[in-house]
Amino acid sequence: MSTDPLVIFTPSGKRGRFPVGTPVLTAARQLGVDLDSVCGGRGICSKCQITPSYGDFPKHGVTVAQGALSDWNAVEQRYDDKRGLKAGRRLGCQATVQGDVVIDVPPESQVHRQVVRKAASARAIEMDPATRLFYIEVEEPDMHEPTGDLERVARALRDQWDMQDVTAAFPVVAQLQKILRKGDWKITVALHKDGAGAPHITAAWPGLHEGGLYGLAIDLGSTTIAAHLTNLETGEVKASSGIMNPQIRFGEDLMSRVSYSMMNPGGDVEMTRAVRESLDALAQEIAAEAGIDTSLILETVFVCNPVMHHLLLGIDPVELGQAPFALATSDALSLTAADLGLSALPASAQIYILPCIAGHVGADAAAVALSEEPGKSDDLALIVDVGTNAEILLGDRSRVLACSSPTGPAFEGAQISSGQRAAPGAIEAIRIDPVTKDPRFKVIGCDKWSDEDGFWDETAQTGITGICGSGIIEAVAEMRIAGLVDAKGLIGSAEQTGTERSIPEGRTHAYLIHDATADGGPRITVTQGDIRAIQLAKSALYAGARLLMDERGVDKVDRVVLAGAFGAHISPLHAMVLGMIPDVPLDKVTSAGNAAGTGARIALCNVTSRREIERVVREITKVETAIEPRFQEHFVNANAIPHATDPFPELAKLTSLPQVSFNTGGSGGDGDGRRRRRRG
Repeated sequence: MSTDPLVIFTPSGKRGRFPVGTPVLTAARQLGVDLDSVCGGRGICSKCQITPSYGDFPKHGVTVAQGALSDWNAVEQRYDDKRGLKAGRRLGCQATVQGDVVIDVPPESQVHRQVVRKAASARAIEMDPATRLFYIEVEEPDMHEPTGDLERVARALRDQWDMQDVTAAFPVVAQLQKILRKGDWKITVALHKDGAGAPHITAAWPGLHEGGLYGLAIDLGSTTIAAHLTNLETGEVKASSGIMNPQIRFGEDLMSRVSYSMMNPGGDVEMTRAVRESLDALAQEIAAEAGIDTSLILETVFVCNPVMHHLLLGIDPVELGQAPFALATSDALSLTAADLGLSALPASAQIYILPCIAGHVGADAAAVALSEEPGKSDDLALIVDVGTNAEILLGDRSRVLACSSPTGPAFEGAQISSGQRAAPGAIEAIRIDPVTKDPRFKVIGCDKWSDEDGFWDETAQTGITGICGSGIIEAVAEMRIAGLVDAKGLIGSAEQTGTERSIPEGRTHAYLIHDATADGGPRITVTQGDIRAIQLAKSALYAGARLLMDERGVDKVDRVVLAGAFGAHISPLHAMVLGMIPDVPLDKVTSAGNAAGTGARIALCNVTSRREIERVVREITKVETAIEPRFQEHFVNANAIPHATDPFPELAKLTSLPQVSFNTGGSGGDGDGRRRRRRG
């Protein structure tokens, strides 16, 4: 067995063993990791910056010692002296492997910058923001009536706007005299009034301020962070942007991050710092994109799962890793940017965090409930926010239930042999001919299918780089439809399936989608391990939904809503073939886009909705999957594709799945795949 050090790259999850002394850039290239370099590894361009992580990583099965990379060298020092390197960063061309190591490739070091597809959904929202602008004319100071400038501002707000008992943030007080005199005693103030306390001045400008007032709605997910910059006067989304959550290097799923905190003293502080730094960078990036100054962003609403909630707040999430999964607080929170150490925003900018529903059902699920309103539905709706940690709601006017299910990162392309995040060049859709077993596919960044004229010219620059979450879901489902995979998830051999694309891989088989190795490109396959990863993810999702259905005493639901940025890109048919969701008529499966982000925008733009969701979460019944005895039974049955015991009559109307069986030593069944099927 090799004793060479193990090198693990995040966020791609790619890993391999390399001899001591191998440059990190070399290891990255050999593994096909997306690490940039313009100067060819001479230490000139600095494009190959990486961040090593140290400590215990149970998720990866390694402990990273401080000497895992070579010492800082003269080339790195020279670059740091001239242009500066962020703390903790190394140059991948200079740092060499000395021991087992986990290495994060930040977005700016990636050749193909990730596309975080969390655009704002079109939604009519009644504007009633907590922060508004008020223009006032203030009395000048009078020696015979000695009062402070702030007191006269408060009096003007009372007399001219009927605002009682106004207070002000200290940074405003510190600048108020200059602002008043520059504006000749006429000023505009931003007043925060959310109904929970006295009106509070968070900013002021001389004269009539016409530069606008903005807020951020942020969906802080375990894998991605998405933000919508919103005009608080009109509700218009000025810009949407997203970045990868840097905490992914500490663990791809939530429990891995809890474990990291448990096993590494100060690990929670490290993860809190990482996410807050990213939030600052995201705020600056989105403001620059919209052409506004960050000083105009005076309100931010966060939605997040419970672990991210605690790490954002600087609370150790250790209690969320063990029963009874106690939250430090489940109530909504009102804070300031200074409280969270967010330096890109004004210190007095207001922060609102939606309430959590339970220990594993967070403010993101509350935001989905605010956006989709299952409690107002006439029919029984199952709402699934698909992600690394799936949030599931089931309800109608009589009752709403909620749970979370640990699906893991496979749906997002992680832990998949050819998997990658959504970026140009990634396969996002695929169809497999049932007779020839040959695939055709689409990649992000090109509207054509691979069998259409012009496809290869249009993708020449990006290449075909891998397969993302929606692509792997379609690939596995298409393999099942085409008779390449049996109900148990086994891939057949070339003899059993009738195609040379079924290639041996150890004791199992893999399906070849695309091979560009002759031109120095990647070989993209779906392996038996990939099928297993998808089975585990979809089984957790389906089992969570079944638990809620058990609680309601039903065997079917009326409609299914796929939420989340990733959910918006899932084909309903392929989701049903996999058995990700319960069987319903296909026209009853809809996408809500990024419902959590929409819920955050609603709370940002309408203060009444905050009181509404604070009330609603208290009425939702929480089901804890971690302690429900039937979860394991549902999980095991859901391993089959689509399911071992549950009938799928609606799916049967759309496509007939071949009755093939590929037991390792068994027959090929009727693997020729000859049957009628849909094409769409």
